[in-house]
Amino acid sequence: MAGRFPHSIGLGSHALTAMGFPGYNAIMPESAKSVANYLQAEGYVNYALGKWDHTPLYEVSQVGPFDRWPSGEGFDHAYTFMAADVHQFVPVMWNDHSPEPYRKSEHLDQDLADRAIMWITGHKSIKPDLPFMMLWASGSMHSPHHAPDSHIDKYKGKFDMGWDKAREEILERQIGLGIVPPDTKLTGRIDEIPAWDSLSDEEKILYARQMEVFAAQMEWVDLQIGRVVAELKRIGELDNTLIFVTSDNGASGEGGLAGTFNETYVLNGMQTDLETNLRHLDDWGRENTYPHYHAGWAMAGNTPFRYFKQSVHRGGQQDHLVVHWPDGIEAKGEIRSQYHHISDIAPTIMEAAGIEVPEELYGVPQQPMDGVSLMYSFNDASAANRKERQYYEMFGNRAIWADGWKAVTLHANRMPWDVNVVLPFDNDVWELYHVAEDFSESTNVAAEHPEKLAEMIAMFDEEAWKYNVYPLYDDMIQRLGKQQDRLFGDQKEFVYFAPGAIRIAEKSSAPVKNRAHTIETQIDLLGEEEGVIVAVGGMTGGYSMFIKDHRLYYDYNFLDGVHYTLKSSSLPKGKTDLKFNFIKTQAFGGIGELYVNGEKVDEVEMPMMHIATYSLAETFDIGRDTGTQVSDLYTGIFKFDGELDRVIITVSDENTVPPRKLPATYY
Repeated sequence: MAGRFPHSIGLGSHALTAMGFPGYNAIMPESAKSVANYLQAEGYVNYALGKWDHTPLYEVSQVGPFDRWPSGEGFDHAYTFMAADVHQFVPVMWNDHSPEPYRKSEHLDQDLADRAIMWITGHKSIKPDLPFMMLWASGSMHSPHHAPDSHIDKYKGKFDMGWDKAREEILERQIGLGIVPPDTKLTGRIDEIPAWDSLSDEEKILYARQMEVFAAQMEWVDLQIGRVVAELKRIGELDNTLIFVTSDNGASGEGGLAGTFNETYVLNGMQTDLETNLRHLDDWGRENTYPHYHAGWAMAGNTPFRYFKQSVHRGGQQDHLVVHWPDGIEAKGEIRSQYHHISDIAPTIMEAAGIEVPEELYGVPQQPMDGVSLMYSFNDASAANRKERQYYEMFGNRAIWADGWKAVTLHANRMPWDVNVVLPFDNDVWELYHVAEDFSESTNVAAEHPEKLAEMIAMFDEEAWKYNVYPLYDDMIQRLGKQQDRLFGDQKEFVYFAPGAIRIAEKSSAPVKNRAHTIETQIDLLGEEEGVIVAVGGMTGGYSMFIKDHRLYYDYNFLDGVHYTLKSSSLPKGKTDLKFNFIKTQAFGGIGELYVNGEKVDEVEMPMMHIATYSLAETFDIGRDTGTQVSDLYTGIFKFDGELDRVIITVSDENTVPPRKLPATYY
């Protein structure tokens, strides 16, 4: 949407892994507003639906700031999940700046299509001459791979041939369709991915099921896009609507070498073993899983290239782009081969709309767009490429393309499931491909053309300094885990008031991971109250403190059914102090204690805990458990039905939290 290169606007990596350097701070400058801002200033009404994940999570709450929300980037209306992914059956959504109440869905993609149709038909009924732009960003094909059973069943047995045979069939089909050159070579399977024929029978059953679910989800989202397109046709607006359909990266290998029923494993630097995944085989793709497929299927999805999302080899960054605009493009059903980058979409929209980037917007001078419009190629298949060079950097992986050549390095030879690898950048080995003749990057010619490689590396260095790529830093887990520390500094006490302290992003909540902490409240109990006092996270991990059957519970949900659960005996009536105390005894581990009126009533060892995140989308809530449930001891939001005043969380950098001298009603 910005039309600028990512590092030049502070988005050199995901906002979850932001750091203080200008290219990576996740704070887009006011001098680089989006194409939606510019269209809005010219009278367009803009709508955003679905994924919106470049707002730093510590800004995702009812109080903002909203500069980096859709409203701050030129969208008049938004229905979004403000995270990298979301549960498709129990989505945690925002209506503009307000959290949507808890609900379940047949599937979020269907909801997004319904909302798009409602907005478009309403818009064209009320002000038919007023132009609009819509960003429709599905969460599908990103984990979690969720699809209706009816669609999953359709693909039973369709992928029993395995990923090696699938790659051969896909390339043959690509050549037949003319979307890759006829002499394209299939790159070799990388050493990390096993041959399909080497797998055991139970591995083949599991991994085939993973791909069946992925395919079902892809068909489902395609159907929803088709519903929106059909509605545009019905109301007579299809031919005059410029539509782009694309992806944001190559297929993801983050599921690792067994796939995972719960993507939070990889977010905490772990892999899921085969036996653990097999326990979830029958439910793969349903509401009680949060799955991702084996990296072997990502390799197949990136045919004919090698590698995956995160890399800047073509397997990580080569994507389709479908453009449809009958009133503006004379050519029909043709293929274009000019080299372009995602930053070129915004300039194309601007040219199609007849709008220039303003010198100034809202009193702030605007920097030029880095991208190059695609319009010149729409009606001229043989037009000379207008892009001269393009750099890439993602998590330390680097590349540069220019005039049919590409130099690229896979930092530390790190695979996307190896998030804990940290090695010197000077040790990286650069490769060279003549992509004008070698479409799939199958043959490294660095040894044959050392001067060309040196030239390309120098060109990357020039671009990197120009666009804020430097300095590089590769510790992804530390970057993810340190978000809360930067946000709160030396703050030790956090007070949350009922009923308004809900739908607070995990990264904006009290930073308890790997720290001694207490959770306290005082409730005047009548004897029949029950419900959640505080919860953060969901089915993928988190903690919840709640009252059920007259008992106080604290339940920490680690991974694969591992719960550290404490409970009291029957609670007294009247004003009662309730407290959980965590004593740190090791890195990311310790002892949990439960107190009622100052008396310890239970204790449990907590030897393994999350090191980075419980979830990407689930939130921190007082008095309820929004989204999926942290604990399997209750269902739904389990809203507290008594009088809950406040919850006080205290953290310490020591191994224990010093005793508070005031009761839990004071701070």
